[in-house]
Amino acid sequence: MVNVGDKPETRRVARASGTIRMAPSTLKLILAGGANKGDVLGVARVAAIQAAKRTGELIPLCHSLGLTRVAAEFAAEKRRSAIRLVVTVETIGRTGVEMEALTAVSVGLLTVYDMCKAVDRAMTIEEIRLLEKSGGRSGRFLRKDA
Repeated sequence: MVNVGDKPETRRVARASGTIRMAPSTLKLILAGGANKGDVLGVARVAAIQAAKRTGELIPLCHSLGLTRVAAEFAAEKRRSAIRLVVTVETIGRTGVEMEALTAVSVGLLTVYDMCKAVDRAMTIEEIRLLEKSGGRSGRFLRKDA
């Protein structure tokens, strides 16, 4: 792992997003709360938060961080027959939280897939990416197309 011991603690924020595309009937099922495994978006939200908290256990050489906030927000995109997930992660620390945000998005969308794969195996997870980050020596990053 990289030594971050000499770096000052600062407020760190990262926001990442991703999308899962599906059949229109699958999207309808999710939004109506009719999936056999239960509340798809509720469970996926908890999975995303849990993934952010455990990123240091999943990604080799990633620091374990004490997070101060994790927010997972889903939005249905009916025209694309998709659900978009945006995760915001915050901490006060010596290293950024980009990996936590990206891991949370990945696991949140995988959870949607897992809960609906019995009715739609053709779902596609797309566009997992960092939207913005702030804090630390490198300053602020904002994706131009975000």
